[in-house]
Amino acid sequence: MRRDVFQAIADPTRREILGILSSQPLNVNEITSNFPVSRTAVSKHMKILQECGLLVVKQKGRERFCYAKLESLLEVSDWINQYARFWNKSLDKLEELLRNEDLKKKQNK
Repeated sequence: MRRDVFQAIADPTRREILGILSSQPLNVNEITSNFPVSRTAVSKHMKILQECGLLVVKQKGRERFCYAKLESLLEVSDWINQYARFWNKSLDKLEELLRNEDLKKKQNK
């Protein structure tokens, strides 16, 4: 099953895993040591991150190292930006309205 990036970041544990891996790759044990849940639970979260393309696991000798692939978060950024443009326009209109009201009050004094 191919999941999307929005499913991945919907969970706080998965966001924390990405945060941990954003600065450096870590092995699976190093990641799981950051959480008060079982290794199996963390592995399930990591599997979802892999399915969404946000995490890559590479075998190096006997260890498995995890790398964050944060480029996929651009999809989220693009989605959010469309709403930011809407809110910026709305707030600009509100600012102009308030400025005009302020001018009217000053003129009526």
